[in-house]
Amino acid sequence: MLDKLGTIGVAGLLLLVAGLAIVAWKAPVVAGGMALVLVGLALTVKGLVGSLLNSMGMGGML
Repeated sequence: MLDKLGTIGVAGLLLLVAGLAIVAWKAPVVAGGMALVLVGLALTVKGLVGSLLNSMGMGGML
């Protein structure tokens, strides 16, 4: 999985985890809510990208 993300993707993932850790240190309930929102956003983007690829005939790529 990490080879598909590239250097920028791995750096972004590390920043995301670090940000959630800082928030969780101060307010665990808020961090849980933020994590749920981020997971929901990621699933939505995956669905949109999958739908876009299907409409162009490249559905097996994702």
